[in-house]
Amino acid sequence: MTVVDKVLVANRGEIALRIIRSCREMGVGTVAVYSEVDRRSPHVLAADEAYLIGPAVAAQSYLDMEKIINVAKKSGAHAIHPGYGFLAENATFAKKVIDNGLIFIGPDPETISLMGSKTESRKAMIASGVPVVPGAKGAVDTVEEALKMVDGIGGYPVLIKAAAGGGGKGMRTVFSEKEFARAWEAAKGEAKKAFGDDTIYIEKFVENPKHIEIQVLADRHGNCVHLWERDCSIQRRHQKVVEECPSAVLTPEIREQMGAVAVQAAQACNYVNAGTVEFLYDQGKFYFLEMNTRLQVEHPVTEIVMGLDLVKEQIEVARGKKLGFTQEGVVPRGHAIECRINAEDVFNGFVPSTGQITYLKYPEGPGIRVDSGVDGYSEISRFYDPMVAKLIVHAEDRAAAIAKMKRALQDLVIDGISTTIPFCLAVMDHPNFQGGEFTTKFVANFWEEMKSRILAEDDISVVLAAAIAHLAAGEKRRQSAPVSGDNHRPAISPWKMQTLLKS
Repeated sequence: MTVVDKVLVANRGEIALRIIRSCREMGVGTVAVYSEVDRRSPHVLAADEAYLIGPAVAAQSYLDMEKIINVAKKSGAHAIHPGYGFLAENATFAKKVIDNGLIFIGPDPETISLMGSKTESRKAMIASGVPVVPGAKGAVDTVEEALKMVDGIGGYPVLIKAAAGGGGKGMRTVFSEKEFARAWEAAKGEAKKAFGDDTIYIEKFVENPKHIEIQVLADRHGNCVHLWERDCSIQRRHQKVVEECPSAVLTPEIREQMGAVAVQAAQACNYVNAGTVEFLYDQGKFYFLEMNTRLQVEHPVTEIVMGLDLVKEQIEVARGKKLGFTQEGVVPRGHAIECRINAEDVFNGFVPSTGQITYLKYPEGPGIRVDSGVDGYSEISRFYDPMVAKLIVHAEDRAAAIAKMKRALQDLVIDGISTTIPFCLAVMDHPNFQGGEFTTKFVANFWEEMKSRILAEDDISVVLAAAIAHLAAGEKRRQSAPVSGDNHRPAISPWKMQTLLKS
């Protein structure tokens, strides 16, 4: 068995802290790296050792491969866990780790490279019989070639997509030929800026799908299992905000089919360790979207429902162990929902909200989990992703999980910055979400209406609070005045006044 007794976590924030906690439970030593602005971050304080690797700018710290590898060697770490984001899906980094005699806790560099290219992974999936969205088999080089391709896949609407990267960058939806050339140039320019690669391909636009992903786990002994699905359809700007396990709409038959295809996809690229196969799902049909060759942000909902610790499983696979269970041994229990609590102004286009947290109180109680990388004095910086925490709940069924999430969101207090808490609460209350009848267009279809209602309710609350304060002040004055005949009245509590005002 390969020795993995000390792990360097090449990341920051909540995922770094989450990995460190699992390592501690396994008796594995931990090494943190941090930028200058993260000097006091919880992940730094939680690790056994911590090393400064540069300024706040990620390119000079968390994306500096040589610095991270040098710290790993200096500290005596046996392995590097990349978390998600930064270098997690960088095949060059994975290869450098291995070439320096260290273990990369993730898939092989060749697999990362293959599945990191949307065009190459698409070719591989087509060759292995995995269903894909109709479109180009590979990169498309010119507008003229692309326009011919559009005709060949049934016309508009289509998606122009960057072959590298994700998160909606380098992506444009085109509904007519007159829009195409401009969208093409915009997508290429954005892809070049974001990923350093302007390779583009075309696929048919599935207009109103669900985003369903399947968690897979594979070892180096030929064993590969899927751990059911996550529904990640609630998104803004192509980035997930609410996720759940299992999906409210998949039948057992469809679930079995999607799971089998996810395992088929993983085996087609010789996958090892934890990964996620993402699909578009539309009225009983599903299509391969991409594969994330890392741990996903939303992995806790799978962990809770399946009773597993995926980070521990990753480390055991990296040690060369066989999976400790088979597909038949995967037994789900209950329902889990995760809300990403981002530092964003949801009433102003979800723009990042920076600043210092002035007060922080997390919810408590059975079935509630908070994965966070901040404390009550943390600074939310413009340099990194705006996610503050992940709030996860687990209950016996979906209705109970929604009720628990609503209570947990109401109990969560974060002052000093704007967050996505009002948005998440509105989602939990929306009838389409409660009925499972939502797609990736949920935000586009409903948020403006939801936002208006929230703002109107806030205005009413402000007026109500002012009225209560006014009546309370008047009552106080009356009680302090001399008693004269029938002018004396009993005191009215603020709670009673609020009840009267609402009636």
